[in-house]
Amino acid sequence: MLSNIIDTHAHYNDRAFDSDRNDVLASLRGAGIVCVINCGTDLASSVQSRELAEQFDFVYFAAGIHPEDCGNAQEEDLAKIQTLLRHEKCVAVGEIGLDHYWPEPPHDVQNLFFERQLALANDCKMPVIIHDREAHGDTMALMRRYRPAGVLHCFSGSVETMFEAVSLGLYIGLGGAVTFKNAKKAVDVAKAVPADRLLLETDCPYMAPTPFRGKRNSSALIPYTAEFIAGLRGVDAQTLIDQTTENAKRLFF
Repeated sequence: MLSNIIDTHAHYNDRAFDSDRNDVLASLRGAGIVCVINCGTDLASSVQSRELAEQFDFVYFAAGIHPEDCGNAQEEDLAKIQTLLRHEKCVAVGEIGLDHYWPEPPHDVQNLFFERQLALANDCKMPVIIHDREAHGDTMALMRRYRPAGVLHCFSGSVETMFEAVSLGLYIGLGGAVTFKNAKKAVDVAKAVPADRLLLETDCPYMAPTPFRGKRNSSALIPYTAEFIAGLRGVDAQTLIDQTTENAKRLFF
């Protein structure tokens, strides 16, 4: 069994886990998971993520406002997020970023909240967990401007964009989507990303790897993603996992 796995991006506060959340989390240690970072997407989910981190010793959390949620966010939410960042088990500002797949919230609102949170992360000397959907140019422009420590989660850009991100000191997060049949760009990135810049994640309950695509994802399925990426890179899966765990520790802890 593969072990020493860190899931750098999860959403166990999601209602998909309402019926068995504690049982799922309690089972993860037996599946080789040593740490989970649960990510907030708004103030409420950031608070829920903190509560999970307080309940389970191997769970840590990130607090932030996701681009899809910033349309409903209030100015005072950012001050409350800043308070959450002071918690001893908060390891990042996230999930934050840009999503241009949808026209709403307006892109100027997304940009405003993203920039405010990038500045907050730099002020607090914390890494960021970045959501970038069909907004690679705008996202990378802000990366060049703010130069945050952090990870581009569920990376969907090109190999060229990946190398620029790495040159800026960022990490690349890959999850189950890399195993999908149409994931050519992700496969190319998985082959090319420097070993010391790769992170493994689930984005659970979403993005379950093949052969579980369309089902509820959990950290216990990371071995399928790790085996797939290791095969692309011609390395042993446990070796890949041990490297990504060291990378996660370097960034978040």
